[in-house]
Amino acid sequence: MKVNVNAVNFTVDGKLVDFVQERIGKLEKYYDKVVSSDVYLKVEKTSDKENKIVEVKIQVPGDEFMVKKQCKTFEEAVEQSAESLERLLLKRKEKINTHI
Repeated sequence: MKVNVNAVNFTVDGKLVDFVQERIGKLEKYYDKVVSSDVYLKVEKTSDKENKIVEVKIQVPGDEFMVKKQCKTFEEAVEQSAESLERLLLKRKEKINTHI
């Protein structure tokens, strides 16, 4: 699966990109037909401590899943997004297996 990491209005360091690609890449364990994924990293200019936003869009044949999380760190937001997507992909897999 191809994981595209996009940083909006800032420069992302290599360690974060590697972490995102590794964590999102693990989603293939749950659903092997994932075509591609786009990860958008954003920083909101607010006084709020939780100003890191991660949006993950995953494309599977015939569908698309989008998850958005806001946390104190990008790593935490990526982790929460991945957990949400794991649940979504498992649900989709079960739904498809019941129709076969």
